[in-house]
Amino acid sequence: MTKKTILIVGATSDIANATAHQFAKAGYNIVLAARDTADLETNKSDIAVRYETEVTTQQLDILDTKQIEGFAKGLSPLPDIVVCAVGFMGDQVTNELELSSASTVMRTNFEGPSLLLSAFANLFEERGHGTLVGISSVAGNRGRATNYVYGSAKAGFTAFLSGLRNRLASKNVHVLTVLPGFVATRMTEGLDLPEKLTAQPEEVAQAIWRATERKRNVIFVRPIWRLIMLIICAIPEPIFKKLKI
Repeated sequence: MTKKTILIVGATSDIANATAHQFAKAGYNIVLAARDTADLETNKSDIAVRYETEVTTQQLDILDTKQIEGFAKGLSPLPDIVVCAVGFMGDQVTNELELSSASTVMRTNFEGPSLLLSAFANLFEERGHGTLVGISSVAGNRGRATNYVYGSAKAGFTAFLSGLRNRLASKNVHVLTVLPGFVATRMTEGLDLPEKLTAQPEEVAQAIWRATERKRNVIFVRPIWRLIMLIICAIPEPIFKKLKI
């Protein structure tokens, strides 16, 4: 029986690495894609030896949007699952003052990931099956003064995934939206995160694995975030403006 293959884009991130380990343990061949493939070599060797599975690397700059369609069509075999783990928070103050910085955050979190999954959506629809996984953020559920540039990009990505899921619902192509909440990664290193609300990368990876197996639509990695975001989204705008959270 031919082994299934998963492509993980943004593969240098902590969540991506944990996801690669989770699916390799389940018997998948792994394709790791990132802008700098040299950064993937250590993880590639570790996963291949530890799980006795095939691990390959691919170069992809998510901001080079002209590269995306050719990248997707050039993969052989076409993966069974694509996980987009690309993300870049940036600094809110810098994003407010420098449009180029805001553009990088918006393109990295919305434009690039959306076009990537669009390319694979077309290929999966033509083939008749596949799973697309987008790692978005609870920051996109409501704009907040402290991270609205990043949050707005994730809001767009969440909406994109919802529409893509609706489009492909009758095509045997599963689209999963992952809302991790706080995660202890290099991107959040130095932030004072509450322990009960903060997941580990391995926890996110396990949640993604379960959700792909069960064909879930939208998951909060820690269920408490569903309640938190319901409360935040229910706050009337006049009051919310005064909170400046």
